[in-house]
Amino acid sequence: MLAWMNWTPAVATFFGVIAAILLVMTIYELVSPCVERKGFLPIATTRGDRLFIGLLSAAYIHLAFLAVSNVSLWIALVVSVIWLLVLLRWG
Repeated sequence: MLAWMNWTPAVATFFGVIAAILLVMTIYELVSPCVERKGFLPIATTRGDRLFIGLLSAAYIHLAFLAVSNVSLWIALVVSVIWLLVLLRWG
């Protein structure tokens, strides 16, 4: 059924982690509903908005690392996780 896609362990882990993050955020929202707030982002956002912005910007961080450097993508991952945590907390 999914033979057309190259399901390497890294790809499967990536999609598994994204699914787990969405599941945890959904449960967190059901247990503790969130209200919009304004942080350092120029718009009022909810937790879900900040998660989406964080995941999207993580993709751009990885693309930038691929485009302009030869360093390991593990460094891009660390930068992305730190950015996501800052964005979720103060964004």
